Amino acid sequence: MFARINGVCLHYRHEPAPGRPVLVFINSLGTDFRIWQDVADTLAGEFGFLFYDKRGHGLSELGDAPVSIETYAADLAGLLDHLGIERATLCGLSIGGLIAQSLYRTKPGLVEKLIFCDTAAKIGTAQMWNDRIEAALSAGIASFADGVMEKWFTPDFHQHRDAELNGYKAMLSRQLPAGYAAACAAIRDADYSAAAPAIAVPTLVVVGDQDGSTPPDLVRGLADAIPGARFEIIAGAGHIPCVEQPEALSALIAGFMTSHYGGRR
Repeated sequence: MFARINGVCLHYRHEPAPGRPVLVFINSLGTDFRIWQDVADTLAGEFGFLFYDKRGHGLSELGDAPVSIETYAADLAGLLDHLGIERATLCGLSIGGLIAQSLYRTKPGLVEKLIFCDTAAKIGTAQMWNDRIEAALSAGIASFADGVMEKWFTPDFHQHRDAELNGYKAMLSRQLPAGYAAACAAIRDADYSAAAPAIAVPTLVVVGDQDGSTPPDLVRGLADAIPGARFEIIAGAGHIPCVEQPEALSALIAGFMTSHYGGRR
């Protein structure tokens, strides 16, 4: 489905489950919401779901660049309002985790709890992101897609799941270069280090043990900064555990959610 939010057309899928908590999935850089499909299949019937493509990704418009992490957070807040969702658990992967941190900082009343996957309060260096922006806009995303795949997925995934690897490489390469570059700039300029200690909702922080984009020690730093946060490492996963180890991630999500909501039915 599509909705015009803050002047841009956002693509989303909403699967309500009356009486159940709502999980909002926020995608990583260079992906669309299909990365969550296996997790959704595993958790079907347990929770309500909202998936969406952030601006400039998937089938969502970019609008006027430049954008910031706060822009993406405002888009999500607008989408939640459009759908009448008053409170939800945010599950953000990579840049999605930054968006979740921003939304909690600006509109904490919307957030029931937080799940951070392979993310941090600050990701990468300005030079790294500037180089990525230049490459995306000059040579195209496909020019560095193989290197990204090495960070996203483990050697085992590369060896044994070739068809999926090619599929996700195509997903990355087909993103709008301007949308990808805008997201890179937003990540470059974001730093929520000072805000993390103020997070006061239940928080789960997870990371793949072989994540080449946001390594476990970096992600652990976010968990350590959040009072009472739970930290988990998923074995056999790179930067996209919802694709590589969806059952393990789903089990962590379900356990975290039901430990506060009274058990699975």
